[in-house]
Amino acid sequence: MHLKITMLYCLLILQAKVGLSQTINKESFDIIDLNYPGLEQVKHQVNTGEYTKAASVLLQYYRTKMGTKKPDFSNMEIPVDTTGALDSKTKEIADNALNHHFKTQESYGFFDFGKDINWQLWPVKDNEVRWQLHRLKWFLSMALTYRKTKKEDYAREWIFQYQDWAKKNPLGLSKDNDRFAWRPLEVSDRVQNLIPTLSIFINSAHFTPEFLMLFLKSYHQQADYLPGHYATEGNHRLFEAQRVLFAGASFPELRDAANWRKSGIEVLNAEIKKQVYPDGVQFELSPVYHAASIDIFVKAYRAAQKAGLEAEFDPSYKQTIEKMVMAFINITFPNYNQPMFGDSWLAKKEFRINQFKSWAEIFGQNPYIRYFASEGREGQKPNWLSNALSTAGFYTFRNGWDERSTILILKASPPGEFHAQPDNGTFELWVNGRNFSPDAGCFVYSGDVEIMKQRDWYRQSRVHSTLTLDNQNMVITKAEQQKWETGKNLDVLSYTNPSYAGLKHQRSVLFVDQKYFLIIDKAIGKATGKLGVHFQLKEDSNPVFDKTGNKVYTTYSDGNNLLIQSLNTDQVALQEEEGKVSYSYGNELKRPAFVFEKAKTDDNTQSYISIVYPFDGKKIPEISLEDKDLITDQGTALTLTLIIDGKRKKIRID
Repeated sequence: MHLKITMLYCLLILQAKVGLSQTINKESFDIIDLNYPGLEQVKHQVNTGEYTKAASVLLQYYRTKMGTKKPDFSNMEIPVDTTGALDSKTKEIADNALNHHFKTQESYGFFDFGKDINWQLWPVKDNEVRWQLHRLKWFLSMALTYRKTKKEDYAREWIFQYQDWAKKNPLGLSKDNDRFAWRPLEVSDRVQNLIPTLSIFINSAHFTPEFLMLFLKSYHQQADYLPGHYATEGNHRLFEAQRVLFAGASFPELRDAANWRKSGIEVLNAEIKKQVYPDGVQFELSPVYHAASIDIFVKAYRAAQKAGLEAEFDPSYKQTIEKMVMAFINITFPNYNQPMFGDSWLAKKEFRINQFKSWAEIFGQNPYIRYFASEGREGQKPNWLSNALSTAGFYTFRNGWDERSTILILKASPPGEFHAQPDNGTFELWVNGRNFSPDAGCFVYSGDVEIMKQRDWYRQSRVHSTLTLDNQNMVITKAEQQKWETGKNLDVLSYTNPSYAGLKHQRSVLFVDQKYFLIIDKAIGKATGKLGVHFQLKEDSNPVFDKTGNKVYTTYSDGNNLLIQSLNTDQVALQEEEGKVSYSYGNELKRPAFVFEKAKTDDNTQSYISIVYPFDGKKIPEISLEDKDLITDQGTALTLTLIIDGKRKKIRID
């Protein structure tokens, strides 16, 4: 008897903690399509007024549907391994969550949100910290840990935290709270992640019919909120529409599921035409978000297949995705990374390969996609080298596709969106397994004055490999391609960008003998001031700055080195600059950077000639310019003769 009283007391305490003692009534089922196949018994119980029994039958339905199968991780951005041992990082996140220590943004670590969770806490005034709090991503870590350990602490705490979040963050609580908790991107993230989380926890003894009805009501509200509040443009709009489609495909039993599926497909059909240039590049001009957009479109197609609605996509939908993958291949280095143009960062090779594998499932007939998905074991290596994605302004010079190749990828683009930077002309150079000149990256996104100061540093034109006037940011990125030609011994790009009021920047890049690069910059117009052509190097390059010879060269002990030298015969000064690079959000490293400076005192065109010359060993190549005939308008014709270690090389462009 004493044992029964104790157990009853514990149950009452548990119900008080998670707040499950709520009434289930007829209105609780308003969000359910009771005519959906499989819900006949639920409908019967509702019609006879047995609402609690109806909820119990519905719980059993979902336990059979979701709890007996492998959780659906198909929509996750990062693949989830459910077969191996529990990842230590996942368990760390789950265990911290038990004590309300949440990691909302990876770079900042864990914060204590209090025993009585303070969902308005903003410990670092980076907007991402507070936005990502409301993505509730640690819920999935708790679920995965529960799945492996079977410890009910995780299920009990998840139920408590979900109800606590729903109670303390109702829509309309305040304008400030809605800005973070109900920003559509965060809502869509929850809608996506709650599906596999629910499927794991649903078999817990703590998961009651009462909580199921609360969960479904909350989930329905969030999914139904999105179609009327999509972002107006960009990748956010894609994420939100795709996740609404996923919600409708995953919960067809909910009353508005068909509307969600229809809405998601309509938006994606329209946006793929708006957001993807004819060359296949997503218009935000960030390689990271380009890849994310491919994932969005592919996952949406799979969700539609799941619902038998793939025919609702336009015939051009799949064709455009395939073109996007091919564009991505063209800006991919042998280590499966891409340039960190705009808001971009490095990705693990395994992550990129898994993306290619996912894409190959849709485009298995494409031998080049299969080649990248299999690390070259299947399919066909691309049978082309240098490539121009001319609409987006991504230009790739390459002499091969393997680690030993020389590859330079340059950006000369139209105006970009939020994730782009004022950086036309910047490039990354890969030689023989090493990226010598990573682009700056982004470091952070948005927040208070201090956070924005950190972001703005990385957005400066002068911290990219391009030309500046008085070290100011170029006022527009609107490059116009003038020449793109490829050949056996010479590839040529020439474009002009209206970088400043009264000053156009023309840059010509010559890939000579598939070995080295000449970069010819012209400052054209009436503007005057201090011109600078900037370069940055990898953090471990340990370069020598030869100011007398206007040259900089790396000193890697493996002999794989790079020389960058100004060949100007007029007055040019080499200066070291502050350099930093951010390979991941919130993390930065110091690195070498420098500039070749000269004055522009009148409306005459000023020119720079720089050589970017990879070399083997420790002996520095001796390079000079014998003669030149550079026209001083916006044309691209030139004739010059280089002397490299005593050998003459004549270069002519008509």
